[in-house]
Amino acid sequence: MNSRRDKLLIVFSKNPVAGRVKTRLASAIGDAEALRIYEQLRELTGQAAAGIDASVAVAYSDFIPETDLLLTGGAEAWLQQGNDLGERMHRAFVKGFSLGFSRVALIGTDCPEISPFILDLAFRKLDACDLVLGPARDGGFYLSALKRPFPELFLDRTWSTSSVLNDSLRIAREHGKSCELLPALSDIDTFDDLKASGLWAANRG
Repeated sequence: MNSRRDKLLIVFSKNPVAGRVKTRLASAIGDAEALRIYEQLRELTGQAAAGIDASVAVAYSDFIPETDLLLTGGAEAWLQQGNDLGERMHRAFVKGFSLGFSRVALIGTDCPEISPFILDLAFRKLDACDLVLGPARDGGFYLSALKRPFPELFLDRTWSTSSVLNDSLRIAREHGKSCELLPALSDIDTFDDLKASGLWAANRG
């Protein structure tokens, strides 16, 4: 990675395998269609990541592919480490800081509204606080950004509930961490999410 940059964006991606991605969505539209939507989401994520002045690491769920649509522009490929989502995110942040980056942001590949503006805003907001979160409209968060590891935010947590964001804000307060929020965006996890996003209409056209 380019060590002169102090900003790192980590993109968490599942390996795109039919039947292994977007399982809630697949129950409504089938494995093959869910995989196609997931690839569209990953492409939108990659376009956003490519539009910012930061190093990029793509952390894969199961294996590091030889080639992938996210591995462009000098992005590094990592393998996620940990027993659950929280531990994997925490370990990714620790790795980023161990490489010498002073500001690290982490996103998934579920948010079609992610943009270079949002990512740049996250890094800018981090200048004035300890933690930046991007609220997802389902009650979770689509982005987290830190200047140093914050294990309590990730470890021993229950994920995929409507209280994840509020619980995260409470944890930040309890540990004396200042927090800034980004604009609320929508993740795509279910068929209702997909229909509301406009991606489904675009695919039907």
